[in-house]
Amino acid sequence: MISPLRYAVVALLLVVSAAATAASDLAAAIAAPHRTPEFVQRDRYRHPLETLSFFGLRPDMTVVEIWPGAGWYTEILAPYLRQSGQYYAATQAASLPNASDGTKKGVASFRDKLAATPDAYDKVHLSEFKPPERVEIAPPSTADLVLTFRNVHNWMASEYEADAFKAFYAALKPGGVLGVVEHRAPAGQSREQSKQNGYVTEAYIKALAYGAGFEFAGASPVNDNPRDTKDYPEGVWTLPPVLRLKEVDRDKYLAIGESDRMTLKFVKPKRGG
Repeated sequence: MISPLRYAVVALLLVVSAAATAASDLAAAIAAPHRTPEFVQRDRYRHPLETLSFFGLRPDMTVVEIWPGAGWYTEILAPYLRQSGQYYAATQAASLPNASDGTKKGVASFRDKLAATPDAYDKVHLSEFKPPERVEIAPPSTADLVLTFRNVHNWMASEYEADAFKAFYAALKPGGVLGVVEHRAPAGQSREQSKQNGYVTEAYIKALAYGAGFEFAGASPVNDNPRDTKDYPEGVWTLPPVLRLKEVDRDKYLAIGESDRMTLKFVKPKRGG
């Protein structure tokens, strides 16, 4: 008979071994040759291994990424989840009659990217996201993890940020995690200022999450950038990668790097149903 202590030790070792394997597989996905070279250069600002590990990513999860854009995180998440998990890419709603030409072009380019590398992307599930018309990013209560990277300020500009967080809550299983990375505003900055400069206060993100029913589960400093003074003529878009001022003070803004970003984790309560 195995003693309870020995059983607990064996169980712990199995958990540690599984976590180590998952981390190794994630590191391999980040180092994969199919990644776009320009994207790889931004790893030093975005810290994908540390960020995704903090959010608790595992290869057997159902993961939804909101507005994947050109597919920066898709290049990591889709291959990592391909064998044992599921990856939903909730793009902008290009199918809506009022979708802009830019939205249609961006989503078409993303779909072309997936089709061009089936070995990595053939199992990607596509959905659309734009409240109130498109809010089912995945079947209700099926996702283990919903991720959004630098999007909340865009939803604020369109006045549907609260509906966005409610959609994330609906998609997650009880106990599921919402991971948010966003440009961090100084405490006390107004909502109107955020709509103009792209920086959002941590308090506002938390209020949105609490309003949707989430509980706060922690923050990571992994994407902090103390060099970011957040007082630029073109807001956060003054910094790389956008560099909206082009050659004006380019070296100065390159030396600052990408923005100071909060990395926040929220959980849907298990009682949430």
